[in-house]
Amino acid sequence: MKKILITLILILAGVQSFAFSMKEKDTLTKIKKDGYFTVGLDDTFAPMGFRGENGDIVGFDIDLAKEAAKRMGVEVKFKPCDWDGIIFELRSKKIDMVWNGMTITEDRKKQIGFSKSYFSGEQIIVTKSGSDIKGIADLAGKTVGLQMGSSSYFALEKNTVYPSVKDVKKYGSNVEALLDLEAGRTQAVIIDSMVGRYYIAKKERKENKDIFSIVKEPLAIEYTGIGIRKEDTTLITEIDKIIDGMQKDGTYKKIYEKWFGRRG
Repeated sequence: MKKILITLILILAGVQSFAFSMKEKDTLTKIKKDGYFTVGLDDTFAPMGFRGENGDIVGFDIDLAKEAAKRMGVEVKFKPCDWDGIIFELRSKKIDMVWNGMTITEDRKKQIGFSKSYFSGEQIIVTKSGSDIKGIADLAGKTVGLQMGSSSYFALEKNTVYPSVKDVKKYGSNVEALLDLEAGRTQAVIIDSMVGRYYIAKKERKENKDIFSIVKEPLAIEYTGIGIRKEDTTLITEIDKIIDGMQKDGTYKKIYEKWFGRRG
């Protein structure tokens, strides 16, 4: 009887130890224990996440992430990353999520999980003012710029015009791509509408002149989500619940209008 009792105690201890170990491996549990989660981002991606005038990281996604942290009862830390390697940063657990206007694509879904979509936008074609590029077909024979590792490249690659494009130049950031366009080293830039329209409006207000044009025909319509490791199902569920709550109580609308103005 004594041997049986000792055996049962050892089994129970093993089960408890295993359960504790699994809890420690659960990212949501770890976040609540540590008191913070870490968001990876490209800190040049205005207005989603970028450096403000005093050097602090600000933006639409930054405000959403801070509100989510508040509702979880924890803090949020932001870690700037090279966009081309941000999925590796997430999968290697150097960050807990990518909250930075990340387009949900089939290719990315093979590598990571996503929250529900909380934002939709377009991949647009930006040219210099006065350009003869008026539609997607006009990209044939042109040199096109875009951010390395961005969904802009996948949108272009999937389009029927892609084989006719003369050259595709890849940049570390969208800002670099637009600066090269302005300098005449490319004829067009493919870019997320959220960052493209923000940058163009800011640049043209500052210089008080027309510099860029946006082609009316979008290259693609896309949906944005928060990138989270596939195995972190409890964290995905928690973030989905928080985003739903923000949308229902008007917090999301308030943050949206702060950065994008009133919806039409």
